[in-house]
Amino acid sequence: MKIISTATSFPNHYYPQSEITTALGDYWQDALKKREVMERFHRNAGVEGRHLAMPVSEFPKVKDWGESNDIFIRQAVSLGESVITKALAEKAVQANQISALTFVSITGISNPSIDARLMNHIDFPSNLKRTPIFGLGCVGGAAGIARTADYLKAYPDQMAILLSVELCSLTWQRADLTPAHVISSALFGDGAAAVLMCGSELDHDGPTVVDTQSSFYRGTEDLMGWNITADGFRVLLSPDVPKVVLEHLRSDVDQLLGKHGLTRADIGQWIMHTGGPKVLEATQKALDLPREALDVSWQCLSDMGNLSSASVLAVLDRIIRTARPPKGTWSVMSAMGPGFCSELVLIKW
Repeated sequence: MKIISTATSFPNHYYPQSEITTALGDYWQDALKKREVMERFHRNAGVEGRHLAMPVSEFPKVKDWGESNDIFIRQAVSLGESVITKALAEKAVQANQISALTFVSITGISNPSIDARLMNHIDFPSNLKRTPIFGLGCVGGAAGIARTADYLKAYPDQMAILLSVELCSLTWQRADLTPAHVISSALFGDGAAAVLMCGSELDHDGPTVVDTQSSFYRGTEDLMGWNITADGFRVLLSPDVPKVVLEHLRSDVDQLLGKHGLTRADIGQWIMHTGGPKVLEATQKALDLPREALDVSWQCLSDMGNLSSASVLAVLDRIIRTARPPKGTWSVMSAMGPGFCSELVLIKW
């Protein structure tokens, strides 16, 4: 199973972190008891700028969750069409050649699902196998690669697309001033990513998905996720997430590599989810890596923030375009998310 091409697309509205900080301070107004605490969180998030689904001046005008979710649907269809078109054009593949589409997201809901709505915008075959997945959060990008690889293992003469669209800013809550929400408001950005893949019987160049591994950590469901309220998605984000990374990531990676006679020293490129500074630091420590080993992840965090499920796919896209390793190089893709759980993908370039 090969990764033929990747692409990213973003909303048109991009702001330096300092402007978002000021706008959120004005958005929360007097409800924000200690504005300097919010400002410190924003300075320490490792984010220099982010794309947002709307101009910052428009957020106070959104009346309720329903209106916010309507914006999500419109933007998700637009970004989804854009990023899929890019991924197909990269290798001159026609939409009617695609057999399966997996869609992952955690920041909005839609029925018909976004993948179904895209059928009226992109000339996919009418018998396209669609799999919309909601609820995986930050792990969704790596999990989507893994599930798409599973499909192509069964159908090696076909091509499939993974699409992730996340509009995290549309989940901002006017009445939620908990530390978890203030921290997430400093960290998460908006964007979309697509990955075009093919089975082993098709003659396309690209890195090969050699193996995948899922891990679920029981008793950790309160670490990350959403509390669904009358006002929409209310973020659940525990400060213990880096601790879980330290406790589990090394053994998970070593288990996957061991099945192929590999060690961490054999990995020439790490494709890691941009969970935030503390998560990236915990990743480096867990795997005994220098900071420069995760340079692309740090750059993506700075340039676009954490895109939830799209983050690790954006890192993959940037590696392909700016830091593609030599043929024969081994890579590990990793992401963690609600559950709490992780997904690993072993890739050979």
